[in-house]
Amino acid sequence: MKPLIYIMSLCCAIVLSGCATPPPAEPENLCSIFKENRSWYKAAVNTREKWGVPVHVPLAMMYQESSFKHNAAPPMEYFLGFIPIGRASDAYGYAQAKTQTWDDYVRETGNSWSSRSDFDDAMDFMGWFIYKTNKVNGVSKWDAKNQYLNYHEGWGGYKRGSYKAKKWLVPVAQKVDSRAKRYAQQYHGCKDDLDSSWLWRLFFG
Repeated sequence: MKPLIYIMSLCCAIVLSGCATPPPAEPENLCSIFKENRSWYKAAVNTREKWGVPVHVPLAMMYQESSFKHNAAPPMEYFLGFIPIGRASDAYGYAQAKTQTWDDYVRETGNSWSSRSDFDDAMDFMGWFIYKTNKVNGVSKWDAKNQYLNYHEGWGGYKRGSYKAKKWLVPVAQKVDSRAKRYAQQYHGCKDDLDSSWLWRLFFG
């Protein structure tokens, strides 16, 4: 029995390691990101179709949160400079999703096998969050700046204006907004090529 458990654990580890994709070589260029990682484009399109979220907004937010690292996490904090006492939060993965928020997403969507270190799941999570932000606080799904402020502060925090007390946060949100606009412009220039190539791979690859 034990050898079987060991083999199953090993197989799971191999599968999970296969899901880990290195950050893209050109993260400032949306076309390059998708050409390097074709499956990421499929995930982005699926998110758009499921949640009505434009492709460029969640990608711009994700880059800010994790730099597209599958195992991103807040830095470790230390007592007296050398005794580790834990991380500032339990945010983790591509979307830097907190455990409680991720659990809410799983409960509402039924995506119980999802993982924060899987790109497809992280994109679906961000699509869900952006969709909910639109419903809860009336923020447009195309408004990357205020979508990011909701993402960082939570729906209640945004409604209370908690971000106004954080002088550093609004410039970061503006940075996300600028990147989203660049991504949108880039995507406009390569969408047809990506779609034709993606469809060809999907049906004939």
